[in-house]
Amino acid sequence: MIMEFFPWIAQYLPNQYFRAVIVLLVLFIVFRLLLALFQKFFMKLASKTKTDVDDILLEKSAAPLNFMAFILSVRFAIEELVLSESTALNSERVIYSLLVISIGYLIFTFVNIALVFAWRNLARKTKVKVNESVTGLVHETLRVMLIILVLLYILDIWGVEIVPVLGALGVAGLAVALALQPVLSNIFSGISVVMDKSVKVGDWIIMDNGTWGVISKIGIRSTRVKTFDNDMVIIPNTKLADSDIRNVSLPEPKVRKTIPFGVAYGSNVDEVKKIVLAELKKIKHVVKNPEPYVRFLEMGESSLNFKAFFYIDSYENGYASVDEANTRIYNALNKAEITIPFPQMDVHLKKD
Repeated sequence: MIMEFFPWIAQYLPNQYFRAVIVLLVLFIVFRLLLALFQKFFMKLASKTKTDVDDILLEKSAAPLNFMAFILSVRFAIEELVLSESTALNSERVIYSLLVISIGYLIFTFVNIALVFAWRNLARKTKVKVNESVTGLVHETLRVMLIILVLLYILDIWGVEIVPVLGALGVAGLAVALALQPVLSNIFSGISVVMDKSVKVGDWIIMDNGTWGVISKIGIRSTRVKTFDNDMVIIPNTKLADSDIRNVSLPEPKVRKTIPFGVAYGSNVDEVKKIVLAELKKIKHVVKNPEPYVRFLEMGESSLNFKAFFYIDSYENGYASVDEANTRIYNALNKAEITIPFPQMDVHLKKD
């Protein structure tokens, strides 16, 4: 094709391989220059808009567009080579398959960014918090659908009849559905968990089997929970849907903490309450509503048993707040010379 416009190239470059390399380099440089001009033009337009979605689209599309420019350059460069019919046909199929993959990735990038932006824009207008779990599921579903479409198109490029393939899949659909039943169960369980809004990404959960941590991702097949030991626990969505889950993050981040303690018999109960209550109010993350309070629960075997109750602003500060509360209560009682008993046994020896 290039020779039709520039016949003098063949005269000065008789070697077909050298000529193909020159065509490849020249076309790739030309395509890159055109892309650079295209990007510069649209960047000027994007700078005038209030949203940053166009900037993100330009940034994400740079790599696939450059790859497509290279593939197109290779496509025209191959025309300078004398190849057998089968080699030329297979080369074209490989090139077109790579182009389809690039275009599919480009479409996925554009649609994904547009959907996420539209979803967040709608959430901002309606003052609804963005559910990252729904966003993740939409992302995964879109990716799987696009992969299937790209594969079908590539099969068509390689001469595979798609209609018989789809017919065969339809006949074998029942067997495939039975084989994929666990996978499909996990998919629908993941969707039901997200739609039920019982858990979402960022929630701190405690399962009935003892697994606990923060949800980092809800995928199509499984949910990932990051423990506080920095381990990643992967839970099938069916198990997550069927388990009794304690969601510490719901209905709000604020949680109550309880500190049990005891003092020796003979201590002034009112004074103990006053001292401990004053210390609870000094805790860094304590909230004023509801106010902290102290309850005298029982007269135990060797101590007067109390419990201190207080609310903190977020479950994330739970361990630090409990540590601070224990430290303050102990130091305050010790400073007031109020004895904190500990388990002990007195043994009396009787002499005959």
